[in-house]
Amino acid sequence: MSLSLAAVLAESAACRPDHPAVVCESEEVTYRSLWEQARQYASVLRSRGIGPGDRVALLMSNTPHFPRVYFGALALGATVVPLHALLKADEIAYALRDSGAVALVCAAPLLGEGRPAAETAGVPVLTVLADDDCAGPRLDALAEGAVPVGTYHPCEPDDVALVLYTSGTTGRPKGAMLTHLNVTMNITVSMLSPFGFRADDVLLGVLPLFHTFGQLCGMGVCFRAGGTMVLMPGFDAPRALELMVTHRCTVFMGVPTMYIALLDAVGRSGRRPRLDRAFSGGSALPVTVLEEFEEVFGCPIYEGYGLTETSPVVAYNQPAWPRRPGTVGRPVWGVDVGIARPDVEGRIELVPPNEIGEVVIRGHNVMAGYLNRPEATAEVMVDGWFRSGDLGLKDEEGCLTLVDRKKDMVLRNGYNVYPREIEEVLMRHPAVAQVAVVGVPDTTHGEEVCAVVIAAAGAAPGPGLAAELVAWSRQRMAAYKYPRRVEFVDALPVGASGKVLKRDLVAWLGA
Repeated sequence: MSLSLAAVLAESAACRPDHPAVVCESEEVTYRSLWEQARQYASVLRSRGIGPGDRVALLMSNTPHFPRVYFGALALGATVVPLHALLKADEIAYALRDSGAVALVCAAPLLGEGRPAAETAGVPVLTVLADDDCAGPRLDALAEGAVPVGTYHPCEPDDVALVLYTSGTTGRPKGAMLTHLNVTMNITVSMLSPFGFRADDVLLGVLPLFHTFGQLCGMGVCFRAGGTMVLMPGFDAPRALELMVTHRCTVFMGVPTMYIALLDAVGRSGRRPRLDRAFSGGSALPVTVLEEFEEVFGCPIYEGYGLTETSPVVAYNQPAWPRRPGTVGRPVWGVDVGIARPDVEGRIELVPPNEIGEVVIRGHNVMAGYLNRPEATAEVMVDGWFRSGDLGLKDEEGCLTLVDRKKDMVLRNGYNVYPREIEEVLMRHPAVAQVAVVGVPDTTHGEEVCAVVIAAAGAAPGPGLAAELVAWSRQRMAAYKYPRRVEFVDALPVGASGKVLKRDLVAWLGA
C-alpha cells in the first residue's frame, strides 16, 4: 500500500490543470504549472543526491516558491522540515542538526540568519529569490531548465512526510513527526467538514505557510479541493481587505488578532469583502469579537482547535450542528477527544461530562512521535491517547470547551484560575480593545492575576481605568478570580502565527 502527501497537488493538477492554484501579487500559477514546477524542483534536488527519507529544511515566508519546494521534496519521497521564518541563526542551526537535514532551501531575504546557521550545522544551502549567483546555488533558476521528474515516489502510509517543530514553550523545540497518513487524512477530513472547501472557493492565504494552520488547513485543504489561494507575504489588515475584495475571496482563515485588526481596518476603509465563511484557530477567539465580525462582515465564524502534533485539526464548530460560540465544537470525523484527570501521571483516567480536565486525543491525526525524543514521546502518548496539555471540558453532546493551557493556569491561594474566563469578561468592557491575562509570582497568594490591556480608542489608560477594570471584574466573577493588577501596553507580543506570547508578558512583568 502506498500513500503520498504529494498527491494533494498532483491529483488537482490532473483534475483542474488550468484552474488558478496560487495568486500572489501579479503572478497567477495554474495547477498544471505548479505541479510541473514542483517536479522540476524535485529534479534539481535529486541531482544533488536527495531521495526518499532524506530531510529537506525550508526557511521561507509566503511565496509561490514555498509550495514548489514543499511538493517537490515530497515528490522525491523526502521529508519536509518547514522552519519558522523569524528564527535566529542559533535556533535554525539547532533545528537543522536535530532533524538531520541534508539541505536547507532558504529564501534570499532570510539568508542573513539561514546561511550562518547552515554553515554551523554543516548543511548545504540552496536559495530562491536571489538576484545573483553570489547567494549560492539558485534552486529556482536551476529548475527552470530542468526536466521534471515523472511522478511522485510511492511512500508507505506510516512514512514521515513532515517534521514540524513545536514552539518550544517548555525547553528546546521538539520535532513532531507527521506521517503521510496523518496529514492526507486530516486534510481530506477537514476539507469536507468543518471547512466545506469546494473547487470554486477562493482563500486568502495570509497565515504563514511554515505554520501548521496556514500550511495544512490553508494550503493543504485548498489544494486538495482544487481551489485558489490568494497568497499574502505577511498580514496587513487594510491590504487583506483590498485583496479579499479584488479577488472575491469566499473563505478567510485567521487567528484572533487578525480578526481584531480586520474589524479596526474595515471601520476606516469601509471595504467589506463578501465572504461566505471564516475560520478561527490558534488561540481563543473572544465571543465579543466573533459577534462583531459576524455583524460587520455578514458571514459566520467557525472556531476550532488543533495542535502541531495532531496534523493539526482536532475539533471544530461544523455546519452539521448549530454553532456554539465560546466552544471549539465537536471532534472531526475519525478523531476521539476525552477529558482526563490532569494530576494523574502514567495512565489516562477519564472524567464525566462537564468536569474540567486535560484534553486527550486519539485518531488518525495523532503524530508518530517526537523526533529523537523517546522520553518526551512517552510522556504525551499514554494508553493510546495524546496528552495535549490543554484544559477543557466536554458536555453531554460531545461539544468541547477549552479552558486554558495547563501551564497558563494561575494558581491563586490554592484555587485554579483560568485566564480565558477572565479575558472573556474584560473584553466586554467598552474601554478594552485586547487583553491577555497571566499569573505573576506573589509572596502572599503564590500567584496573582494580572490583566495586560490594550485600551480601546478614546479610552485613557492609567490608574483610573485600571481601578475601573478591577471593579468591573470583581462584580462579575468570584473573589479568587478577578485581576488585582492591570497593566496597559500599546501592543501585545505575538508570534508569527498570531498567538499572544504569554511567557514574554510574564517575563516583562517580572523584570
